[in-house]
Amino acid sequence: QVQVVESGGGLVQSGGSLRLSCAASGISLGDYAVGWFRQAPGKEREAVSCITRGGDNSYYTDSVKDRFTISRDMAKNTVSLQMNSLKPEDTAVYYCATDCSRALLLPIGYWGQGTQVTVSS
Repeated sequence: QVQVVESGGGLVQSGGSLRLSCAASGISLGDYAVGWFRQAPGKEREAVSCITRGGDNSYYTDSVKDRFTISRDMAKNTVSLQMNSLKPEDTAVYYCATDCSRALLLPIGYWGQGTQVTVSS
């Protein structure tokens, strides 16, 4: 059985940082492009970032460029999202999912249950 689990969410002040982590069991994340997605209250789910299977390329939505960094650790079978200079508009539930693409569309892959990120002003 495949399970994808996000961790690292929490409450942080504007300008602060958080690091999200995505782990999986039943699959090797190294076999997939893996992305981070978010959904704010009353809004549609959107793609935040995607890293290729080999980790040699990464893509970001414009609103997080130069603030967020996606990375992967093959040995630990994890994908992380370092979020700096957080803004209140980054508040959302953040999800990890496999099979993302450069187009930053919502993939049909394995999804986690999400972790809440709240940025206070």
